Amino acid sequence: MSESADERKGPAVDPRILRRLWPFLRPHQRWVWLGFSCLMLGLGCRLAGPFLVKIAIDDHLAAGEPDGYGWIVGAFLALAVIEALLRRVQQVAVDTGGQSALLDLRLAIFRHLQRLSTRYFDRTPTGKLIGRVTTDVEALNEMFSTGVVTILGDLVFLVATLAILFGLDWQLTLVTLTVVPVLLAITMFIRIRVRSAYVTMRSKLSEMNAYLHEQVNGMPVVQMFNRQQATRDGYGEINAGVRGAQLGTVYWETLLSTFVELLSSFTVALILWYGGGEVAASMGATPSPGERALTLGVLFAFVDYMQKFFQPLNELSLKYTVLQNAMTASRRIFSLLDEDDVLPVPATPHRPDEVRGQISFEQVGFAYKEGTPVLHEIDFQVAPGERVALVGATGAGKSTVLKLLTRLYDVSAGRITLDGVDLHDFDPKALRQRVGMVPQDVFLFEGTILDNIRLGKPEVSDADAIAAATRLHLDRLVERFPGGWNEPVRERGRNLSAGEKQLISFARVLAAAPEVLVLDEATSNVDSHTEHLLQEAVHEVMQGRTSIAIAHRLSTVRDVDRILVFQKGRIVEQGSHEQLMAAAGVYADLVKLQEGLVDTG
Repeated sequence: MSESADERKGPAVDPRILRRLWPFLRPHQRWVWLGFSCLMLGLGCRLAGPFLVKIAIDDHLAAGEPDGYGWIVGAFLALAVIEALLRRVQQVAVDTGGQSALLDLRLAIFRHLQRLSTRYFDRTPTGKLIGRVTTDVEALNEMFSTGVVTILGDLVFLVATLAILFGLDWQLTLVTLTVVPVLLAITMFIRIRVRSAYVTMRSKLSEMNAYLHEQVNGMPVVQMFNRQQATRDGYGEINAGVRGAQLGTVYWETLLSTFVELLSSFTVALILWYGGGEVAASMGATPSPGERALTLGVLFAFVDYMQKFFQPLNELSLKYTVLQNAMTASRRIFSLLDEDDVLPVPATPHRPDEVRGQISFEQVGFAYKEGTPVLHEIDFQVAPGERVALVGATGAGKSTVLKLLTRLYDVSAGRITLDGVDLHDFDPKALRQRVGMVPQDVFLFEGTILDNIRLGKPEVSDADAIAAATRLHLDRLVERFPGGWNEPVRERGRNLSAGEKQLISFARVLAAAPEVLVLDEATSNVDSHTEHLLQEAVHEVMQGRTSIAIAHRLSTVRDVDRILVFQKGRIVEQGSHEQLMAAAGVYADLVKLQEGLVDTG
């Protein structure tokens, strides 16, 4: 079942969702209560206005008694000023509380994203996740900032208005309320359509976010393969779907608003027809004791109160759509927060002050997708300080081994130990402090070059970070930048070459000083000159440190202590370069193939 279908199944206003939203609003509830108090006082001022006009008409204008008329005018103006001031304070208070709640919600979502496993991000579009933190949270903005408080205020206002109307003339009130069943029937019919339209709109917006994220990130590839028109057509189709979905919400919103306005006008006409006849009949006649007499002032108050009565009804219908939007967005947000695809952490995790670097893979099996294993019974040990290289064809499982060692994924079978302790027993943060990884695809963050070098250990001093980078001869490359070590790094390091980014990635690991070093194709994106600078530093850094390196350039791993040869998720050979060449097996064939000594045609 699709996500939007699931959202349509839940109730329109789900109390469970409201209960889950309350903890985010609770720390800031003082602002909400302040806003609600100001709203109630403002409603009192608003309700008093028509009653003052009634007194002015019946007791002074109609009776020709000017004495005392001035205080009514003054009171009316004072109530208007007080109401305006209260409305201002109310708006500031509820906006402050609402925005503070949204801040906490965004932080909660971001913290949860940081806890989710790599497997989850592999199967979930990035644009969809960005939409949860941005557009879906923004959908709650109006509900948090104004919706909840004003909806409660509108309900109180409706009840109070009805009480006043019944007090003025209960018969005329009953006549005017004959339109209420019609209003309820129309509202019940339209609100179902409104909800469906908003669910569709949120789904289309999520789809557009995911598409945009993919296309913007892949724009160089799109341009290189002349796919601009095809991707533009794809975006146009998705964009048209978003437009259609948004117009659907506008259609039903305006239809509901139109019906409410129409019924409001009809009700005023009904009051004037019925009440006007009563007023006309009573003019010039003296009512007997206990006889009902409808005055001109009461009739005016009725018209004014009923117009005010329909105004919150109209706003409630519009806020119902806001609430629908917020409920839809909330379900999507809490669906993400309920995602439990996280790496399990023991109650008392192992946090060693240092490690020796003894690594053991014991009959390890792994599958990214159930039923499709990538590794089969991987069994090997790495002694402290030993340098091991993993080689093999693409897809043989080498990078997966490193991801399991850094616990980006958990093994499907067997176990991995570090200094005899199962990786499952480690605190993931402590483990990754001890195992430093240089990935093949380097990711740099916006900031300075120095900030990126200290990414894994922010407390490292400038001098120590620069010293680590200098060991990789990065100082020679930094000299060309006007800002030197403080040169800003653009998004994903766009102002740096692939080799420069790779060197920064190496410096990042060296500055963190881990006991275990993991290199995933660490020199694959480095030109010959940069590789020469890098090889000497890498050799020095690996000395005395447990190191596991992957390399397609077999010439870079000849001086390691041991080479493990992977083929189709299994270790098929292991030994030194000389031993494997003498065995004339898979490794020897790979070396000859790279050296061009065999016919590849």
